[in-house]
Amino acid sequence: MSKLQRLFINTAVKRTTYAPDKLEDFIDTINSRLQPMFMQIRKGMSENNGLQYYALVNMAETDITRMSSDYADNELELFRKTLDLIVCSENGKASSTDILNSTDSMTTRKMKKSETEHLLSRLVHDKWLSEKRGEYTLSTRCIIEMEPYIRTMYQDHIKVCHICRNIAFQCQICENPTCGIKIHNPCVARYFKGKSEPRCPSCDDFWPHEIPEVKRPHSQSRR
Repeated sequence: MSKLQRLFINTAVKRTTYAPDKLEDFIDTINSRLQPMFMQIRKGMSENNGLQYYALVNMAETDITRMSSDYADNELELFRKTLDLIVCSENGKASSTDILNSTDSMTTRKMKKSETEHLLSRLVHDKWLSEKRGEYTLSTRCIIEMEPYIRTMYQDHIKVCHICRNIAFQCQICENPTCGIKIHNPCVARYFKGKSEPRCPSCDDFWPHEIPEVKRPHSQSRR
């Protein structure tokens, strides 16, 4: 982001009054002032803990081209392949082995194992991916910034949460074959909280999955 863009955004925020119970109105007002700069504040939910996050997105850049200044062509190709693996999977995850194997079909310069592992570490560090025990998922940042691209490119594969209507990768699925709705894990926790016999909100069948606990943010102090 250029100094001029930072100055413009800082000025737009300072000139807008904010009441704690009017956050959405505040965001809408800021976005109307950011429109000439082709910038927008978008809201998204962490699929890990259900917390809400906001990201400042450059609307002038499209899909993965927003990453082109930080990554080489072959690195972007591997990221696309990783995105394919994650979005088209049943559980919203891609193993490090599958990602390493996908380098065999690259059309740009193929990457060595060490290069691939280094790239995956960078993508996690830059918060495009998340990693746990050798499995990779899309980070909150990636879902927020890439959502229009994902909805366009993966229309036949994306899952939408029945509760919040956002794209769902980490989710539970109704086992009724005529229903099959998906619900984010955090949305499952909130929706079924306190219900002794959870039932699908769509077909009313018994919900057989384990109900996760509602995660609450830890209080943090700043020094």
